[in-house]
Amino acid sequence: MTTPSLSTIEIMARMAKAVRVGSKTLGRLQSRLPYLILVTDEHRLANPLAAASEMPAGTAVLFRHYRQVGRADLAAALAIICRQRNLKLWIAGDVKLARSVGAHGVHFPEHMIRLGRPPVPSGMILTASVHSLAALRRAEAIGVDAVLISPIFPSPSHPDRPAIGAKNFRRWVRQSGVPAYGLGGIGPSNGGQLAGSGGAGIAAITSLSGKHL
Repeated sequence: MTTPSLSTIEIMARMAKAVRVGSKTLGRLQSRLPYLILVTDEHRLANPLAAASEMPAGTAVLFRHYRQVGRADLAAALAIICRQRNLKLWIAGDVKLARSVGAHGVHFPEHMIRLGRPPVPSGMILTASVHSLAALRRAEAIGVDAVLISPIFPSPSHPDRPAIGAKNFRRWVRQSGVPAYGLGGIGPSNGGQLAGSGGAGIAAITSLSGKHL
């Protein structure tokens, strides 16, 4: 795997910042919610350490490797990089692991928030993935700090789900009571379509991993 060029990251960073223009939901969380998130994946980004090392200060890494052997060790190594580079670290689906590595937040997939609010320690950011307006409402109801709406564009992560599209993303952001990120198929060629939507920013796997769209 090769890491993306700095210019690619800069393009994604500028696009992510442009998404925030007009936001009405960030408020007091603006300093705690990064504008750009590298999302890890055990299949498409098996070793996220190199990609994390290229992320600019003030951005975040969402560690999702749900089923990978040695997950705790990889999370600990990632936490070191995040501290060194001043990155936020969110751990998916595992509050215990998040606490053990000193993560800034926890993230839950849509199916897990149907069970209600997880026992998240005070001070940790709580985010959730949503794929419908109904799921967005459930996430709001349990008090998440932000949501990741996906897939915005066609994405290998969700080949069975139709793309939401930039227009609907804007509509969902306007209807959301919490900050909302766009995730899924977003890269330098299409991320500009989300500019000025008032969302929280952009989350991505492929375009921040060196495996360009």
